[in-house]
Amino acid sequence: MANHKNSREIKALKTILWVYIILCLIIAGLNFGYVSRATPEVAAFITWLWGFYENWVKTSFIVLGSFLTLRIIRSSRRTVMRKRNLIGFIVMALVVHIFGPIFLNNQELYFFAMPLPWTTIPLQLMDPNTAFYLKYLPIFGFTGISLALLFYLLVTIVVLVGTLLLGRRWQCSTLCLFNGFASEVFDPVMPLLGSRKKVKARSLKLFAILRWLFLAIALGFTAYWVLYLLGLPLINSDAVAKIETYKYLSAELLMAMFFWVAFSGRGYCHYCPLGTVVGLLGKLVGQQITTNQSNCIQCGRCNASCPMFIDLKTSAATGRPVSELRCVGCGHCVDSCPTETLAYSTQFIEYIKNKN
Repeated sequence: MANHKNSREIKALKTILWVYIILCLIIAGLNFGYVSRATPEVAAFITWLWGFYENWVKTSFIVLGSFLTLRIIRSSRRTVMRKRNLIGFIVMALVVHIFGPIFLNNQELYFFAMPLPWTTIPLQLMDPNTAFYLKYLPIFGFTGISLALLFYLLVTIVVLVGTLLLGRRWQCSTLCLFNGFASEVFDPVMPLLGSRKKVKARSLKLFAILRWLFLAIALGFTAYWVLYLLGLPLINSDAVAKIETYKYLSAELLMAMFFWVAFSGRGYCHYCPLGTVVGLLGKLVGQQITTNQSNCIQCGRCNASCPMFIDLKTSAATGRPVSELRCVGCGHCVDSCPTETLAYSTQFIEYIKNKN
């Protein structure tokens, strides 16, 4: 009976993810590709539709998907870490997509929920001559733009402080509404096509190259807009803004959808520029998976459950901690361990544990 219920819940979760992906590709294509050529009435409707989809539909999918995922994994030995992940994403979605837009009268507040170097939109809004500023000034007004920048600053502080205390887990497995939420909310049905396969070492090396390449590109855009604000533009700012938009649509949004469908929910996390930055901060604050809480029986469940394909089993055999830059701190390995020998840790977490 329980398996039958799980089957229905898995089908429902798959359906939600398919609908999310298809709607995202269609509406995003209209919003970023067609709206500039549409009549004012049609353009206004498309913009409203994109905002409604990104805020209300996306949040509804996160809440419903989290409920279904918890139902599916409830038979697992432990679900502590994963429950915390889902609760974090639900709260973040309500703040960024529902309450924030209502209180600040800004339906595109989600653009300001990812700190540098993931997007340079906040930098572009700091100059009244940029195309982005001129586009949104009639919509939000000066006060609306100022509030959006203030919201961005608040999010940046929250991400930075949280990462220094809790490592990469804070952003990538609790707050990220680009790729992090999808990988956790829809994990039981990832990938949608085929079965989950182990990634070869060659692929991981390619991801490692992409990680630093995308970070360099993101830092390049950031450096350009900083120089622009200082009065030292190197090339036309409108051209740079368009290139960055195309980069987002092709190398991030479209590729993220591809990974969700055909590869792994965490595919983009391997080379997300913000993920790389918070990963480096995580290393700085001692983020690691400890493997000596009890006796390891070498069952391999930790390796099988890790969405980033990190080898924990080998280290667990000798009780060595695992400190990997690509670890997103999701805690799947911790929850899956039958002997509870694994634990997620940072210097701050260890301090709290010792104090108690």
